[in-house]
Amino acid sequence: MTLLFRIILLAVCLFTYFFLHRSIKKEKMRIEESIFWLILSLLLLLFAIFPWVPDSLARLLGIYSTANFLFLFVIFILLLRLFYVNAALGKLEERVKTLVQNEA
Repeated sequence: MTLLFRIILLAVCLFTYFFLHRSIKKEKMRIEESIFWLILSLLLLLFAIFPWVPDSLARLLGIYSTANFLFLFVIFILLLRLFYVNAALGKLEERVKTLVQNEA
C-alpha cells in the first residue's frame, strides 16, 4: 500500500469521524445509526496504520493488489449493510400495513 493511499485513507477516516460527530451533535443522526459507520472507519484506520494486515489478507485471498482488496472489502461490507437496511425497511412496511389495516 502506497504512502499516498494510506494518507488518503487516514484523511477519509478523520473526515468520517468529524462528520459523524457533527451529525450526532446537531441531532441529524442517532448514535445507534452511526455505530456502523464509526466501526467501519476505525477498521479502515487500522488498515492505514498497519498496512501489513490488508497486504496479508490480500495475499491470503489471492488478490493482486492491496487497494483492490480494500475496495472489495468495503463493497462487501456495504452490501451487507444494504441487506440489513432493506430487511429492516421490509419489517417497517409490514408494521405500517398492519397498523393501517387495524385503524381502518
